[in-house]
Amino acid sequence: MKQLFLCSYFAGVKSLFKQYASKKQLGKHVLFIPTSGNVEEYRGYIDEALQTFADLGFQVEILDISACDRETAQAKIFQSKLLYVSGGNTFYLLQELKKKQLLSLIKEQIADGMVYVGESAGAIITAKDIDYNKLMDDKSVAEELSNTEGLNEVDFYVLPHLGEEPFVESAQDTLDTYSDQLNLLSLNNRQAVLVEGEEVKVLEDK
Repeated sequence: MKQLFLCSYFAGVKSLFKQYASKKQLGKHVLFIPTSGNVEEYRGYIDEALQTFADLGFQVEILDISACDRETAQAKIFQSKLLYVSGGNTFYLLQELKKKQLLSLIKEQIADGMVYVGESAGAIITAKDIDYNKLMDDKSVAEELSNTEGLNEVDFYVLPHLGEEPFVESAQDTLDTYSDQLNLLSLNNRQAVLVEGEEVKVLEDK
């Protein structure tokens, strides 16, 4: 059964993930992909996500898919039971995943029971297509990205950081532009969406 935990800001939903991990008996090993932060000036949220996993007792294995060969990336993902994909630039992330031919493997692993945790960019790429996010992210950093088709694991389009600095304007612009065209699911920094099979639930961290 498909199991996804998607959020805007992982550190902001720490207690939700703690409950989720306990309920799902996720074990204590996570494969952590920080790649989308490579082209961002600010990367503090990646450190905070690492700290959140550490606080919850997880052993973190970091895999920067832009810095390793395709075989290594595929082998690590194939062996993983819990995959976390960080925030950052969504288009750059998708480019690097496609360069290493990882999308179909991630889909196969999700179908086989791997739990997928996505923060911001990592949540957005679960949609059918990520082009709608061009108002929030700079598309030009992904010069080798030929198409914007995502994982197509959900029938909605995550809109992270609604009402949250520094994304107040770009998130609202995205909502105004695409709300009539796409099934947008907006999240603030204390909300997460849980996907279990066909069931979708939005929870808020108190």
